Amino acid sequence: MPEKTEAVELRTALLRLRRASGLPVVFGGLLQEGRTLRIAELSGAVTPALSGLAISAGSGLGGKCLALSRPCAVTDYASSRHITHEYDVPVSAEGLRAVIAVPVVVRRKVRGVLYGALRESLPIGERVFDAAMAAARDIEQALAVRDEVRQLLAPPPPAPSWEEVRQAYGELRELAPKIVDPSLRERLIAVCGRLESASGAGPTTPGVSLTPRETDVLAVVASGATNTAAAERLGLRPETVKGYLRSAMRKLGAHTRLEAVVAARRAGALP
Repeated sequence: MPEKTEAVELRTALLRLRRASGLPVVFGGLLQEGRTLRIAELSGAVTPALSGLAISAGSGLGGKCLALSRPCAVTDYASSRHITHEYDVPVSAEGLRAVIAVPVVVRRKVRGVLYGALRESLPIGERVFDAAMAAARDIEQALAVRDEVRQLLAPPPPAPSWEEVRQAYGELRELAPKIVDPSLRERLIAVCGRLESASGAGPTTPGVSLTPRETDVLAVVASGATNTAAAERLGLRPETVKGYLRSAMRKLGAHTRLEAVVAARRAGALP
C-alpha cells in the first residue's frame, strides 16, 4: 500500500474510533517491515512524545498486543504488572493512564495496532472495546483489498527455462527405475514422455527407437555427468553405462556424447 494511502486509512480509522468511543487520545501505526511498529498517526495528543515511537513485539502494551495478536488493556499504564515498561517515559509525558491496544490482523498476520487512551485511571468499558475493534476491522478490510489488487496487478513469475525443464526430466528418469510400485513407476515414465513431447520439436530422425535405459543414460549425460557419476545416480556399473551410451550413439549416428544428446533431442527422445 502506498504510504500516503496508508496514512489516510489509518487517520480515518483513528478519527472514527475517537468519535465512537469518546476517548480523548487515539494513535496507532502499521508494521512496515519485520516485527517493529512505528506510531505514525495521533489524534488528541498534546505533546510529540509518542510520535514516531518504535514498538517492538512483546514490549509495552502495544508490543504485547503484537505478540499475542489480541486486544490488551491496562487501567493504569505506569503501575501495571502485566506489561513491560520500556515506554513509560513517553506515555507519562502525554499523561496517559488507562490504555487499550487492538491488533490489525489480515490473514492471521498482525499488520498494525490501534491505541486508545484516557488521562485517568479508569476501566476500559465494553463500548470502547467494540469501537476499537470496529476501527481495526475497517483497516483490515482496506489492507486485504489492496493486497488482492496488488497481487492481480503484479507481473506473473518468470516461466522456468527450458534447461530447468531438462534438468527436472533427467532427475525423473533417474528416479523412475528406483520406484518399486509398478503403477507409480509407469505414471512417472508417462510424465517423462509428456516432457519429451513438450519439446515441440517432434521426431526429426525417423526410425530412432531408444530403450528406456538408453534414454535414462542420455538424460543423465545431458546434465554433464561423467560415466561414473551417471552410474552412481542410476544404480548401474560404469561399464553398463558405457554400453548403453555406445548403443544409443550407434542408433543416433553420433560419434561423441554431446552429438548423441543433440541427436536425441532432435529425434524427440529427450526434451
